[in-house]
Amino acid sequence: MDRFVSHYILRLDAKGRVSVPAPFRALLGRDGFEGLYCCPALDRPAIEAGGRALLAEIEQLIASYPPFSEEREHFATALYGTSETLKMDGEGRVTLPDPLKDHAGIMDAVAFVGLGHKFQIWAPDRFSAQLSTATGKMRALRKALSAQGAAVTPQGARE
Repeated sequence: MDRFVSHYILRLDAKGRVSVPAPFRALLGRDGFEGLYCCPALDRPAIEAGGRALLAEIEQLIASYPPFSEEREHFATALYGTSETLKMDGEGRVTLPDPLKDHAGIMDAVAFVGLGHKFQIWAPDRFSAQLSTATGKMRALRKALSAQGAAVTPQGARE
């Protein structure tokens, strides 16, 4: 499987290092990206993390704005100017820089959360709250879609 899936909660060691989950390390290795690319999430207290797919997504977003435009400069500053490429040691551990830990509110443990082509790193309590919110929104959306579907026959014609 070539997607980051599941979530793992791990503790920081006495030196502030954390092991990247083995399935995530394996996927990063197959991706050919050396290390772990990280930047603060723009819209939540989490760290965006991954390899080439995450970098490609960021590059595509920035390139969608005209060169030298204010929007392009803002995104480049926010995403490239605050990013880090972390090196994993021989045991698959990384040290999260203080600015990234501060952004995510990480103290002594982290939640690695698979999001398909990338993953996020959260403080476990914040991830728990985010998961609850996301689950509630998806249940409401599913209910709304089911209600819309009830008004349509299988052939797509209205009843």
